[in-house]
Amino acid sequence: MDTRIIDGTALSRAVRDELRGRVETLKSAGVVPGLAVVLAGDDPASRVYVRNKGRACTEVGLHSEQHDLPASVTEAEVLERVRMLNADPRIHGILVQLPLPAHVSGERVLRAIAPDKDVDGFHPFNVGLLATGHPAFVPCTPAGVMRMLDREGIDPEGQHAVIVGRSNIVGKPMAMLLLQRNATVTICHSKTRDLGAVTRQADILVAAIGRARFLTGDMVKPGAVVIDVGINRLPHEKGKLVGDVDFQSVLGRASHVTPVPGGVGPMTIAMLIENTVLAAERTVKKT
Repeated sequence: MDTRIIDGTALSRAVRDELRGRVETLKSAGVVPGLAVVLAGDDPASRVYVRNKGRACTEVGLHSEQHDLPASVTEAEVLERVRMLNADPRIHGILVQLPLPAHVSGERVLRAIAPDKDVDGFHPFNVGLLATGHPAFVPCTPAGVMRMLDREGIDPEGQHAVIVGRSNIVGKPMAMLLLQRNATVTICHSKTRDLGAVTRQADILVAAIGRARFLTGDMVKPGAVVIDVGINRLPHEKGKLVGDVDFQSVLGRASHVTPVPGGVGPMTIAMLIENTVLAAERTVKKT
């Protein structure tokens, strides 16, 4: 079987090209979509990710701000920075880069973001809207996965989707989106017994567990669509980036697979930009 490799880099470029027209329309109305990213601490992966987000925003024509805070920042200081951005009319989207320093409550910080600026879709208000089928902002990684499926002509309706990972960022919202598209959804996690027996039932298999090359070809149903959300850096292989899927062992078995890097990651950033543009468009409608 020939396995089609889904090019997330090319797809994200197409999405950004489409967004430029919407940004120009907003600018003609006197509005420049603005995204503020709050980065606390010195996590190298977070810094790379934030830099990529800023570069993508500039390419599409957004106003982008990066608010760097030291690892020693207090929770009160982070909350005050979020409140300041909530009140700033130039900022339409706020993203607090996770993880935060251990002494800062991520839950309290995310709750402090104004729901209409929560372009990550993590505020409980937006989570509730997604759960009831009326999303305001869809979390960026699951949104990117759904866009990839659509662009590839893969309809989830009636298919068995298996998600390995139950995080609030990917696993749970991914399940809700697939349910809304009439898939039959199974969520697996660290306590799932005989994981391979479950994953081999999947027509669409989403890996989001953060364990390098964990899902191997013998855990994949022939002809399945495999979406690899994982990003793992291997120190013993000169810092090479790999996913949660053993890519080589899946080739020739899956019908489609996403690579790492160059798969879901670029689409996550594209969806962040789209959510920011959407937030700006909503402010125009209110005026």
